[in-house]
Parts: sequence; structure tokens; C-alpha cells
Amino acid sequence: MKTKLLLLSLSLVLFSGLSSAAKVGGVSLPETLTAGDQTLMLNGAGIRKKLFIKLYVGALYLQEKNKSGAAISEVDAPMAIRLQIVSSLINSKKMEKATREGFENSTHDNTQLVKTEIEQFIKVFRKPISEGDVYDLVYTPAGGTEVIKNKQSITMVEGLAFKKALFGIWLSDRPAQENLKDGMLGR
Repeated sequence: MKTKLLLLSLSLVLFSGLSSAAKVGGVSLPETLTAGDQTLMLNGAGIRKKLFIKLYVGALYLQEKNKSGAAISEVDAPMAIRLQIVSSLINSKKMEKATREGFENSTHDNTQLVKTEIEQFIKVFRKPISEGDVYDLVYTPAGGTEVIKNKQSITMVEGLAFKKALFGIWLSDRPAQENLKDGMLGR
């Protein structure tokens, strides 16, 4: 009987470690996300800060680990970014402004190619944003970028060019924040 209890206890400890989430900035992140029929694994995560205030946790999910922001942004493969709001200071107006600046930086001030898609995407942030909100930006080559807020699909933005610009906000040579980029790339 003692042997069975010991084996049961050991198996519970081993298997509970397999399903545990990563923790970044006090936010528990799942080890995997789904994109279409693909299971993506957590590549890395970091915290977006401004003036020492934590704004959101950003996490990158890929099919295989990768530390190259340029390669990740360019590839036409399933991937996802999770943004979890951790500050009540973030509101719709600030998020829209920051996202527009991110697209300008990501595209080196050449947003014309994806202007319509950017406007479609920006509408997501016009609805109230609260601390604890979770945005999943899930890209699949067949569908485009699905925006999911708190587990509810909000919109689908088509096109690889848009995905490149969007993921470039965090992974390009002009990212939202270098430390966040490094965290998402698992550096």
C-alpha cells in the first residue's frame, strides 16, 4: 500500500510539472496555445514597462523555439502573441496610440501597404480595456490574424504583410521595448 501511495505521489508531482504554466511579472502563462490545428509552445515572455510601471505581459508562441525576431516576423507559419494587461493605466486611447506608433516603427514609417488592415485591427482597442484583459493575436497562413479578447474572437485580419507588421511591433529592429523583445525571444 505504501509503495502504491509513493508511486501515485511521484506521478502526480511529475505530471503536475508538465502542465504548469510559466510565470512572468506575476502573470501565469500557458506553456502552449493553439493556432488552427497546430499546438504552439511558449518561446518567451517579458513585461512592457513605461516609467517603471508594468503595463502588460507579452508572450510569444511558436511551433519551434527561435531567437530571431526578423525570421519570426517574416515566416508564413502559425504563431501567436499573448498580451495580458496588468495596469489600470492602460485605456483604449493610449493603446490605440501606442499600437499606431508600433506599426510606424515596425514598417519604418511605411504603413500604406497595410493601412486598411491596421484600421480594422485598431478597432479592437476602441472598446474599453481593463486590467486583466487578455488579447491573443493568433496567426495562421490559411486564415490570417485572429484577434481574441478574453477567449472571444473579435476579428480576423487577413494577409501575411499585416502579420509581418503586427509581429514587428514587438520583434522588429524598432520594437516597442528592447527588454520585452528579448524576453519574448527567450534571451
